[in-house]
Amino acid sequence: MILRRLVANLKQQQWTGVFIELVIVVLGVFIGMQVSNWNQQRETDQQSDVFTERLKADLRQEAWVYQFLIAYNQEVLANANRAVDALEGTAPLADEALLVSAYRATQYRNRNRHGATYDELISTGTIGLIRDQTLRETAMRLYNIATFDNLTQEGMRSHYREAFRMILPNEVQRALGKNCGDRYIKAGDYVTIHGNLDYPCTTGLPAQVIAGSAKALRSNPDLLRFLRLRIADLETRMVDLTSNNRDIVEHLRAIAQEKP
Repeated sequence: MILRRLVANLKQQQWTGVFIELVIVVLGVFIGMQVSNWNQQRETDQQSDVFTERLKADLRQEAWVYQFLIAYNQEVLANANRAVDALEGTAPLADEALLVSAYRATQYRNRNRHGATYDELISTGTIGLIRDQTLRETAMRLYNIATFDNLTQEGMRSHYREAFRMILPNEVQRALGKNCGDRYIKAGDYVTIHGNLDYPCTTGLPAQVIAGSAKALRSNPDLLRFLRLRIADLETRMVDLTSNNRDIVEHLRAIAQEKP
């Protein structure tokens, strides 16, 4: 209708009417564009809010996993140090205590990764929806550091772990795993995060079997040097987790303390 009036005004050379109709057209287009931009911005803001909360929820879980891995590997390292001291003769252990500590020094845990939101943001190229720079950078660093993979791979492929498994009979290893292995812990429970591995236990093995197994460990020429390497690797990764990535730890702790 506006265009028909504009054409009619042009034919009749009614320039005032032409001007008014043009102004109406321009204003209509401008307002339409502004409304479209506003709707798009509102949709983007809503997406940003949703993804930000989803990412924070994932990072709250990651915060617990991070603290659990620190606590768990501290206990592995403590047992490795007890075992190496006993094998070196600097701090003697009873045979059963040596078996337990030597077994626990072989242990490792996989990281349960909670990265669905981050992976979606990266794969779709929408990481910019996370407008909080600290939150965005914390996620990017956390999900790309190699420390967790290195910790798992070094534990799984440890020469010490291989040697231990080859030295002791399988029934002894099964008894150690059943009676002195990892305890169940509920994810997200900070109260029971410690003591998952380092707790009082008895193997349930006959005294003769315990004595023979401890003797086998003490008499193996390679076990001690493999255990020293295991300790050195663990100490390196603990420095990575606690010192080199201190800012990640602090940011995760702050996110975990926020109310959802």
